[in-house]
Amino acid sequence: METVRPLTWFNVIGYGLGDVANNFAFALGALFLLHYYTDVAGLSAAAAGTLLVLVRIYDAFMDVIAGRVIDRTISRWGRFRPFLLWSALPLLLMSVAVFSVPANWTSAQKLVYAYVTYAILGTAYSFVNIPYGSLATVMTQEPRERALLGAMRTLMATGTFAFLALAIAPKIRHAANPQELQAHLTEFTLILAVVGMALYCLCFKATREIVQREIERPGFKSSLNTLRYNRPLLMLCISALCLHTGLFSQTATALYFARYVLGDVSLFIPIIVISSFLSVLVAAPLTPLLVKCKGKKNTFLLGISIGALSYFLLFFAPTNIKFLPFILLGAASIGAMIAMSVMWALEADTVEFGEWVTGIRIEGMTYAIFSFSRKCGQALGGSIPAFLLAASGYMPNALTQSDATRLGILGAIAFVPGVAFAIAFVLMYFYPLTDVRFAKLVQEIRDRQHPGYRAQLVSDKKTASSQTLPR
Repeated sequence: METVRPLTWFNVIGYGLGDVANNFAFALGALFLLHYYTDVAGLSAAAAGTLLVLVRIYDAFMDVIAGRVIDRTISRWGRFRPFLLWSALPLLLMSVAVFSVPANWTSAQKLVYAYVTYAILGTAYSFVNIPYGSLATVMTQEPRERALLGAMRTLMATGTFAFLALAIAPKIRHAANPQELQAHLTEFTLILAVVGMALYCLCFKATREIVQREIERPGFKSSLNTLRYNRPLLMLCISALCLHTGLFSQTATALYFARYVLGDVSLFIPIIVISSFLSVLVAAPLTPLLVKCKGKKNTFLLGISIGALSYFLLFFAPTNIKFLPFILLGAASIGAMIAMSVMWALEADTVEFGEWVTGIRIEGMTYAIFSFSRKCGQALGGSIPAFLLAASGYMPNALTQSDATRLGILGAIAFVPGVAFAIAFVLMYFYPLTDVRFAKLVQEIRDRQHPGYRAQLVSDKKTASSQTLPR
């Protein structure tokens, strides 16, 4: 059997840099878009919430279309890497456009502009993120290397979250009016577009599609049939939906939580730093060790349970003890980052499971379905805070808010994530694809490529009364 060289740090770090570029568009929206729409662009909280949920659900369906296109793509650079260059510039330019709602337009015109620009941004993001995520499945088949890629991706992504919070939060605090903040955002997003393009080029240079496979162009019906029998993928997708619902509810609410519950908008920076970058500094080196000792499934369960418990404690904890929310958010985020890191490796494993069941390997479509569930979770998590704000009587740019509004903010940052994480734990408790089973099915896939195995399979079929899919 041909020996595949292990990944180098150049490969791993280069792959992670791609998610830095991704998050120049993605994290910026997760952190500031709701606040931008309500307090800068002047949209109502209910209108902004409806926009976020509808466009993100559209994005989820666009992921499936992107996955279908990618699975049928062949180029001399591979099937996934070229999209890092082809779709990068449209994505980064649309990120600038999304945060440039014309100030002198009417409310209706602003809303239409927001729908159109955010939808185009989501389309471009699908054609970058789907191939980027699928790329991990063809860089290696080793569980520890896949866990390392997932950990590096999470480290880079959350580091970008922290950087964006540090860069933009002071502008929000010191801006004299929405017009001044708008000018800062336009300049900043243009800079991110230039740097992001350079990072995509580095990611393209550092990565290789090493795992060899027979080039297939599966029909849409065959692709859906492969997914139909992929029970681990379906369970992982529902769990990912819950995980992202909780994470995005927390992220979208963090600025409101700092400003109106803790009483100081400058505390938004330590919230993001603790809940993103510092938590990843703990989770990133810890995750591969936990995977080695406990396996990917048990590592996910451990992380998600820590997150759920911490969020519930935050909801009931007194907010006048200033350090307590930071400790609980930090613990919740460490648990979430552990689960998030191993989730990418779990998704990559489901590609082999689908191939083992049906004989068809569809990385792009598999990742697209996984991304579809994540986008639905992002839609729910990003819009729930907006609807809670609207229902509780939120007043944009007010110095203080009512008790009902503060309770709604606390529910969005703590109770909603706690419930979502608890549901994810229950689902993944019954997840069937353990590391031992994965190793066996990968070996069987390799054995199938030998002529002797195929001859034996033909002989077995002649003597069998029926042939069913493996369980």
